[in-house]
Amino acid sequence: MYFDDLKIGMTVDTAPTVIEKEKIMAFARTYDNIPLHINEEYAKTTPFGKLIAPGVMSFMSVWAKYLEVDFFGEELLAGKSTKIEWIKPVYAEDILSGKATITNLVKRNAKNGLVEVSIDAYNQNGELVLRGVTEAIVKCRPI
Repeated sequence: MYFDDLKIGMTVDTAPTVIEKEKIMAFARTYDNIPLHINEEYAKTTPFGKLIAPGVMSFMSVWAKYLEVDFFGEELLAGKSTKIEWIKPVYAEDILSGKATITNLVKRNAKNGLVEVSIDAYNQNGELVLRGVTEAIVKCRPI
């Protein structure tokens, strides 16, 4: 979809994704190797009471489902930035679903514009667990 066709407030929902314990531990061992993500005995002593998923892994799990929606299609040129806010912990076997909303549009020039997309991820209980705000550069409709 071209930049010119987008409107603030447009939304898409993502398919659910299951946060599997084995994937939590594998991701954590490679990218976020702290006891809270890989040591069940240690995790029991924390305020969380059990292992929690690395925040980036939780976001990327929802992000992968967002990409399947293909909001922009071939008109996407590049990503510019992403900011992630973690609101609640994500545990093994949680099921996350996302809602992506266009929250800002800035035309940069005749060829492209900047699209801000906020992605809210909810667990199976409907609780907001994280919010990612991403900026993407999207083609304008050819003149």
